[in-house]
Formats: sequence, C-alpha cells, structure tokens
Amino acid sequence: MRFTDKESPPEEYELSHALGEAITIWKDIVGYVRETYSPVREEWKFYGQKHGWQLKVLLKKRNLFFLVPLEGYFRMGLVFGDRAVEKIKDSGIHPDMIKTITEAKKYAEGRGLPVDIKSDFDGLEDIKTLIRIKVEN
Repeated sequence: MRFTDKESPPEEYELSHALGEAITIWKDIVGYVRETYSPVREEWKFYGQKHGWQLKVLLKKRNLFFLVPLEGYFRMGLVFGDRAVEKIKDSGIHPDMIKTITEAKKYAEGRGLPVDIKSDFDGLEDIKTLIRIKVEN
C-alpha cells in the first residue's frame, strides 16, 4: 500500500506521483460523479496500516464507492444490493464484471466488485453505468 501514514492523507501531488498516468482516470471518475450526482461528499478515511488511506465517495449518507491509491494504479470498490445486481445482469457492461458481481459472496451490505484501474483501463463507460445503477437502486 502506498499511503499508510495515519497522520497525513494523500496530498494531490502525492496522489498524482503515486498513480502516474492512472490519475487521469481517477479524476475522470470523481469528476463524473461530481457533475452528475452533485452534491457528493468525498472523505479520506484511514483503514489501518494494512489498507492505508482510501477515498470514500458518498451521495448524501450513502456510500457510492471507494478509491484506493496504489503504486501505478488504483482499486475501485463498489458494493451492490440484490436489486442492483439484477439490473447489472442486463446492463451491457463487460461480462467479466457481471460474472465477478454475480459470483461474489453476499454480505449484509451486498456483493462487492473490486476493479483495478491502470492507465490503459478502457472500462470507464462500464464504471459510469455501475455508478448509475448504484445510485438508482
């Protein structure tokens, strides 16, 4: 993990340096949510030495997703309830994402989808679709 100092969440320049070219996609995702679903809230949360700092993005009090900065890429974590999972099955997103969600272990809060996003990631439209489904369900 890149950012494990409990006393200091990542600064913009540190985030850019750590993510490299993937920072562009990070900014695209955050910008999309700000523009489409405003007002959203962004909170840096520290989840211990093992997980470090993560950006939690919320709509009102509802968690939309987490962004976890890593070295050269970031991980996006989304969790979906049953109704959203059903919508995802017919959403037209990449079949691997659908498979991961439908086969994920079900917890009280739903089924999780971790997505590793690198500079060559080409699934931004799928991510937007998933965020839309999350907001609507």
